[in-house]
Amino acid sequence: MMEEQQMSYGLLVRPRGLDETNSPYDWYKKMRKNSPVSFDPERNCWDIFCYEDVQMVLQNYKQFSSKRNGSVSTLLDLDPPTHRRYRNIVSQAFTPRAIQELAPRIQALTHELLASLQGKSKIDIVADIAYPLPVIVISEMLGVPSQHRDIFKKWSNIFVSGTRTLSPNVMNKLFAKQGKAILDLQTYFQQIIAKRRFDPKNDIVSTLITAEVDGEKLSIEELLSFCFLLLVAGIETTTNLITNTMLTLFGHPDILKQLYRDNSLIPAAIEEALRYRSPVHSMNRFVTEDMNLKGMELKKGQEVMAWIGSANRDENVFDNPDVFDINRSPNNYLSFGTGVHFCLGSQLAKLEAKICITEMLKALPDMKLDTTKKLSMIPSAFVYGFKELPVSVGLE
Repeated sequence: MMEEQQMSYGLLVRPRGLDETNSPYDWYKKMRKNSPVSFDPERNCWDIFCYEDVQMVLQNYKQFSSKRNGSVSTLLDLDPPTHRRYRNIVSQAFTPRAIQELAPRIQALTHELLASLQGKSKIDIVADIAYPLPVIVISEMLGVPSQHRDIFKKWSNIFVSGTRTLSPNVMNKLFAKQGKAILDLQTYFQQIIAKRRFDPKNDIVSTLITAEVDGEKLSIEELLSFCFLLLVAGIETTTNLITNTMLTLFGHPDILKQLYRDNSLIPAAIEEALRYRSPVHSMNRFVTEDMNLKGMELKKGQEVMAWIGSANRDENVFDNPDVFDINRSPNNYLSFGTGVHFCLGSQLAKLEAKICITEMLKALPDMKLDTTKKLSMIPSAFVYGFKELPVSVGLE
């Protein structure tokens, strides 16, 4: 169906407009107003900015396919009905009951991480809490040793990284780096899969090995693709959700004080942070047939970038979209996608964030952002987050 598809640059190369403004939201607002559907010849793709269009692109898999020409094919690259059959296999690990059963373990892990910070006046929320927690959680779900979390994070960072240029030299280096990371991860999980075939455990890998689609067991390539997706998605989304929520709260000290006094408000703050600073800012699709969208002619095979971060600030959907309002209702953000590809791990990510932030506020009094250090954004057109979040901690 997608024979005419060209090389996908949308998720790899950051648009010039994104780097020419102080905030991505300034660019989004300008594009929603002036060019809600626009073609970028440098990246060879369409950019979509308004809520109704982003929602339509993400939901309409018949005209906007998820099929990509990547080196690793995952659930994100499949359309129904194939997608549905494969999604059903792994969804049992993410039922509401299965997620709630993880809560005590997530709380215990959070306590361990926070205990190691006692007595410190300065910490980095990313390195000390926001990344180790989801890495350990997803590692244990996959049945792999949590002591390997540093290499997992390194691989994950490489997979979601992008560039600011289409320079052949830079692109080749990025492709080579990502290719090696994928090969290393596949080699690692091949060993895990081989062990589980002879000694099954109560983990997702063992479940995947015994699962069948249309009467056939998954191939080694399919097993590896599941492990790849669960690892990267399980780390990046949750790490950025915790980090982005805390950064937003530091920018709204009155709301942070409210949360210190009343932890029951934390879930509402997380919901609004998901809209206000979505962990994932874009997702790509490919046009399956020539079509007209808002007066623009899209051609079969062309790449389309649906800017979720922009949709979540659309003035036509959200009142005062640039205001962080933890009482916002309704709050129909698109941060976890929509339609058949709605994020399987959304409830797990929110549970981890809720427990992590609740326990942080209990254990770390009077946290304040260290404004002497400039924050570094993750260089990606796909995810939205920061490499570090240094804070000072008031000692009781």
